[in-house]
Amino acid sequence: MNIEILHKYFPELTNDQIEKFEALWKMYSDLNAKINVISRKDFDYFYERHVLHSLGITKVVQFEKGSTILDVGTGGGFPGIPLAILFPESHFCLVDSIAKKIKVVDEVIEAIGIANVTAERVRVEEHKKKYDYIVSRAVARMISFYRWTHHVIKPGGRIFYLKGGDIQEEMKEISKSFKVHNLSDHFTEGFFETKKVVEVKI
Repeated sequence: MNIEILHKYFPELTNDQIEKFEALWKMYSDLNAKINVISRKDFDYFYERHVLHSLGITKVVQFEKGSTILDVGTGGGFPGIPLAILFPESHFCLVDSIAKKIKVVDEVIEAIGIANVTAERVRVEEHKKKYDYIVSRAVARMISFYRWTHHVIKPGGRIFYLKGGDIQEEMKEISKSFKVHNLSDHFTEGFFETKKVVEVKI
C-alpha cells in the first residue's frame, strides 16, 4: 500500500486521519474492481500518484477553518477527498458531470465517515454557489478551466490547479495573476519532477 509516503511528508497526521487514509486504499481497491475509476497501472502507486499528488496543494496553501473549497471534475474524488481528510474544519464540494464518478465519491465519503464533503453531479458551468477556493487535477487547458469556473469563486479567491509538463505558453492565454509552484521542490519521488500547482488569483 505504501502509506509510509504520507508519514514521510506529513508526520503531523492524527490517528483519525491515518485511519481514514488507510481506509481509502481498501475502499478504492474494491470500487476499482467494479468501475475502474483509477487506471489499473497506476493503482500500485495509489498513495504516491493520487493521495500525495492531491496533497501537494497543501504545500502552497493551508485552508482556513470554515473556508469553502470546490473540487471541479473530481473524478473518483481527487484532490478533494484527501484534502478534506487533511482539513476537517473546511468544507469541500466535489462536482463532476459523470454520474458513476459521483456515486463512487458518495460511497467513499459515507463508508469512511468524511463529514465535511458533499458531492454533486453537475457541470460546473451550471453550478450556482460561490467558494473561497477552487481545486482540480488538470481537466482542460487553463484558459478553458478559468472560463468554466470564474463565476463560482468569491472575489479575492484563488484557484489551485494540479498540472504537469511545460505550461508557460498555456499560461500566457490568461490575463489573471498566477504563480507556478513545482512539486519537485517538496517531494523527491521521480513522479513529481514535472508536476506543478498553478495558483491563479481572482
